[in-house]
Amino acid sequence: MPRAARVKSYDSIYHVMCKSISNTPLFKNTKDKDKYLNLIKKYQDRFRFKIYGYCLMTTHIHMIIDCNGADISKIMHGINQCYAQYFNIRYDRRGHVFQDRFKSKIVHDDRYLITLLAYIHNNPVDIKKFKGCPERYPYSSYGIYLGMKKDPYRILDENFILGLFGADVEESRQRYINKVLASNNQKSINEFEFRNEKSEYRSERIILVRDVDPEKLMDFVACFTKIKVAEITRKNRREATESRALCAFLIRCYCDFKYKDICCILGALTLSRISGLVNKGIELIQNDERYKGLPEKFLELGRAS
Repeated sequence: MPRAARVKSYDSIYHVMCKSISNTPLFKNTKDKDKYLNLIKKYQDRFRFKIYGYCLMTTHIHMIIDCNGADISKIMHGINQCYAQYFNIRYDRRGHVFQDRFKSKIVHDDRYLITLLAYIHNNPVDIKKFKGCPERYPYSSYGIYLGMKKDPYRILDENFILGLFGADVEESRQRYINKVLASNNQKSINEFEFRNEKSEYRSERIILVRDVDPEKLMDFVACFTKIKVAEITRKNRREATESRALCAFLIRCYCDFKYKDICCILGALTLSRISGLVNKGIELIQNDERYKGLPEKFLELGRAS
């Protein structure tokens, strides 16, 4: 029997759950969990999606992902494929790591979103050590929501959820604590979570547009770096490498192009070369003061025009 098509929307928030195959450990130690969360950060830098909550357990993962205009399948395929490769190499094994494809459900309103997050944050209560204090479980976002710790992986956007409880941060934290303590919806969520998709979630969130004209984007980079577009698309121009890398990343991010499409735009480069340029573009934006905030500047220019 063929698998049912995944219900997807580019401006939706999803509850995503991944399980290990045959109920074997998906994470054998803290290093494995750190690896998975660092992979989320890696792909977040590429696709610019948002994480509103997560909890990594021994055999399964819960996440709340705001796609922010990206494709949930591309996001999860990248994260899980990289983790499976890491896991098999580290433990000298072969075969699948995850049970089938990941499950996803569109979150349809604020009330359900908050109830879902409380359920996810309550997951560690099944562990004896954290039965009365799930906020102390290190691989959950609960402690970050309560202000008990910083986000070590820099992947969480807790402000959106806390904003649903009010403008005052401390009052919002307390209201959320009360919600988690009062939550007794685990059974209903377990039973009905991935049945019958409901309508799409709508809110005041600003969703990234992923259909930007690549020529417009390249003109922006050329103007910003003072390197002509003709130089950016010409092979073996070392002085244009940074501009080319910025174009490769931004086209990948805001045009939603595949590597083979970017190859044609940037001068018939190989797939491996495009992959390297995308990585370099991300690194430049993250670490080079000249380019920090460049994607936001491009978006601001687009909104102003």
